[in-house]
Amino acid sequence: MTATGEELVDLYDPTDSEGLVTGCASRAEVRARNLPHAATGVLLRDGRGKVFVHRRTDTKDVNPGAHDCFAGGVVAAGEDPLTAARRELREELGVGAALQPVLRRWYRDETTHYLAFVHQAWWDGTPLVLQASEVAHGWWEDAVVLRERLADPAWPFVPDTRALLQAWPGWWQDPGRP
Repeated sequence: MTATGEELVDLYDPTDSEGLVTGCASRAEVRARNLPHAATGVLLRDGRGKVFVHRRTDTKDVNPGAHDCFAGGVVAAGEDPLTAARRELREELGVGAALQPVLRRWYRDETTHYLAFVHQAWWDGTPLVLQASEVAHGWWEDAVVLRERLADPAWPFVPDTRALLQAWPGWWQDPGRP
């Protein structure tokens, strides 16, 4: 945080897929200038092959009101991406679970530019606690059905998660618990 309370975000080298930090900026500046940073995404699965899908609140700064199946967000300055993924999963869904890394790649569009650190986790059946400021509501969706829904470009789903799932071969198949 800055002296004025602004959240700081590390900037990443967009030519490096490992995560080379090159500087720091406020989250507001990162959003305003679409600066390269890092973000996490966690696909939460249950034991029956379902994926937790949610609708983002209308107050989110990026893709408000759209659907998503990742719990995740921006990696804070000085924060390790794995730590950030655990934090985001706990904050957004109230889940503490082991994470399995599945994908690391750059994503860029007109509103965001980040190195994605994508993981999957398995839900143990404890009640989910949805973060009211970020998650409007959610449900468990069969992964194959979700894949079919994602084929419809008119379905309001966040574009970055849609693109990252397309880059993750076989994500809709039940990988079994590690």
